[in-house]
Formats: sequence, structure tokens, C-alpha cells
Amino acid sequence: MSTRAAVIAVTALAPVSWGTTYAVTTEFLPPDRPLFTGLMRALPAGLALLALTRTLPRGAWWWRSAVLGALNIGAFFPLLFLAAYRLPGGVAAVVGSVGPLFVVGLAALLLGERPTVRALLAAVAAAFGVSLVVLTAGAAFDLVGVVAGLASSAAMSLGTVLTKRWGRPEGVGPLAMTGWQLTAGGLLIAPVAFLVEGAPPALDGRAALGYAYLALANTAVAYWLWFRGIERLTATSVTLLGPLSPITAAVVGWAALGQALGPVQLLGMAVAFTATVVGQAAPRAGRSFSGTEENAQKDSMDLTVRTVRR
Repeated sequence: MSTRAAVIAVTALAPVSWGTTYAVTTEFLPPDRPLFTGLMRALPAGLALLALTRTLPRGAWWWRSAVLGALNIGAFFPLLFLAAYRLPGGVAAVVGSVGPLFVVGLAALLLGERPTVRALLAAVAAAFGVSLVVLTAGAAFDLVGVVAGLASSAAMSLGTVLTKRWGRPEGVGPLAMTGWQLTAGGLLIAPVAFLVEGAPPALDGRAALGYAYLALANTAVAYWLWFRGIERLTATSVTLLGPLSPITAAVVGWAALGQALGPVQLLGMAVAFTATVVGQAAPRAGRSFSGTEENAQKDSMDLTVRTVRR
């Protein structure tokens, strides 16, 4: 249990890091360049990890990496930014918070992870808590924005489940896998960014610092921790860590940007955090064991077989 708790805690650092994106974007980066920002998050991080690991895909992993990179990065970023432009920030966050519900269904379909009442209630409660944190009175809904937000959440959810289903090739670590996906996703974003936004903007030292943080800590390290967590935990458990991102964004906005947090927002944070904790309860049996728990079970079975043979 202590090992599983440590894996959860380390994996949770990914959505916590993503929760700082809004503050860094508004305070350090050029305005109105969301696709360029997505490109600068993904491609430099992916190329850096490729240079570090010196490992390229082989065989079927060329197309698998392209599919995972498209879902987790290449489609996710543009759709997310489209939703952010068409919807108020709070509405976009709430639309994105339905991701755990997508993962519960996809995990049942593709992984054989039986959905539990606890997981479903935790996913609904997390979305409700996020809505209390970020929604404001009179928030407007735009159909295109809502569809883009749901599509971005669905893309990331399918990418999470397929990452769990396919695992990784023997002898290849999660760092290399992360590099493959970020590079593939960045290459997909690049033509869209230049087509929609034109030439890259001029960057000063402050913007360069912001992009360096987003590429290294917020993307390379955070996605490595996220994919590492998917390998060791159930897909549902990992995605239920997602509400930590809007919670972190609210805390950073209050601490660094002077944004107010009222009783309703504090209640929403408590609800979302509680749902996140409840969603991390260890699975009882079946394919929903984490990699650590599966290995422990196999070791126990091997020991039993050896004892019987003796």
C-alpha cells in the first residue's frame, strides 16, 4: 500500500504542474498565441527526450506512437485551446472535467476494467466540485466551444486508455515513450499553428523563461510522470487525479495573481479533492491491479508453486 501511495503521489505532480499553465501563460507569454504555445510545449520537450534517451520506435511502435501522440498531444492541445477561446475559462474547465467519465467507459470497453459505483460517484463528484470552483454566474455556453472541449477530453481519455492497453516495448523506458508521443504530437501541431497564427512571435527573456518552464517541467517531466503512472495504476485511478489541475490553478490564482476564493470555491475544492482521494482506493481484483500490485501477485504465485513442488 505504501508503494502504491507513493506512485499516486508522484503521478499527482503532473496535474498539479498543469495547474500552473494558466498563470505562466498570462504572466510570461505573448498573448493570443495558444497554438504556438502548444507547439513550444510539445516539440522541444519531445526532441530533448529523444536526444536524452537515444531510442526510436521500432515496428508497430511507429504508428502506435503517432496515434498516442495525436490523441494525447496533437489533437488534445488545439481542441483544448479552441474550447478556451470559445468558452469562459470556468465553463471550459468544467467541460474538461468529464474526462474521468470517458475513461471509466473506455477502460471497461478496452481494458476489461469493471466500472465500480465508487469510481462513477468519484468522477461525478469531481466534476461537480470543479464546477463550484470555476463557474461564475451568467457563464455563457457556446456549442462549438463545448464540442471542442468534449472532444479534447475524449481524445486525452482515449489516449490514456490506449497507453495502458498497449504498454511499452520491452527494453524501452517511459521516458523514451514520452519523447515519442511529444515529438509526434508537436509535429502534428506545427503546421496547424503556422497556418492559423502565422510566423512565430518575437520572444523576450521573460517569454523564453516561460516557454522553457512549460517545455521542461510542465510537459517533459509532467507527461513522463503521467505515462509512468498509467503504467503502474489503473486508467481510472490516474484520470481521477485530473481535478488537481483546476484546484492548483485556483490556488495559484489566489496566491500569485490576487484572485479571490470565496466559500463556494473552497467548498468545491474540498469536494473535488475528496473525490480525487476516494477515486484512488485500491482495486479489489482483476485487471485493475497496478503494475506494482500485479508483480507482487505474480511473485506470490511463483513462491506458492515452488513450495508445492518441494
